[in-house]
Amino acid sequence: MAITTERSKFVFRKTERELVRLASDRRPDAVHGFRTTTRRLQVLFEQLVPAKGDNEKKLLKMLNRIRRRAGKIRDVDVQLAALRSFKVPLEPRRKSQLVQRLIELRGRHEDKLRKLLKKRDVREIHKRLKKASAKAAKTEISRDPLEVAKQVLGSVNLSKWPIDNEKLHDLRLAVKRARYSAEFAPKSDRATELVTELKRLQDVLGAWHDWQTLTETATQQLGEVGQSSLVAALSNVTRGKFRHAVEAITGSSVQPDGKISPAMRVVREPVAKAPAPAKQAETAA
Repeated sequence: MAITTERSKFVFRKTERELVRLASDRRPDAVHGFRTTTRRLQVLFEQLVPAKGDNEKKLLKMLNRIRRRAGKIRDVDVQLAALRSFKVPLEPRRKSQLVQRLIELRGRHEDKLRKLLKKRDVREIHKRLKKASAKAAKTEISRDPLEVAKQVLGSVNLSKWPIDNEKLHDLRLAVKRARYSAEFAPKSDRATELVTELKRLQDVLGAWHDWQTLTETATQQLGEVGQSSLVAALSNVTRGKFRHAVEAITGSSVQPDGKISPAMRVVREPVAKAPAPAKQAETAA
């Protein structure tokens, strides 16, 4: 069928709007909006359109470069949000120092992003978007978006036990791409149910990934779990998010590889123990 749906038109329009917004506004919602919209455009070109021309390839290359830099800012934003929501009164001075380091890191990434958003480049992207949009309206989609979503999910092999961080990360990316693909399908009960369930899984997997990233950053800055009670507490939260994510997958109606056994074993690490009081006093900032 021809790409004339409101959904595909909306993605092109929204990409233009989010690009303009990001050029002058690097707040968390602007960064996130640009990343998700350009991801949808990437799925359209790479998964659903049978062939990309030079204009589309160049467009994706320019957008991907900006999105990767915006992604570094987004990683900091979700860590800051998670850390600020963490109300456990452990090592408050160290927690404040970690927040400040993340803020400084965000500033450095923001400076680098600003350099990628020169007026000349933004104008070129707008021209290429309009050209690609006009072409897309006349292009036939040779693949069913729902079938593509199913194939993307099936690309992650979860048949071998146990599920670990790496496999969960691969599934998180696959769920995201599958959802964006399914969103291009014509409206139907099947499409709505699939998108709704994929979004639920994406939220759960995303929450695990956010805390995992924060825990890794805290470990780099403050030391291992035996050296910091804050890192130990964050590690335990992350493990809880991990188990929640796996439970969501095993109980989901959307099954990678066609099915997942409810008895699937999960990597279970021992609960992280905070340092002993004497050690804690030594390591507190």
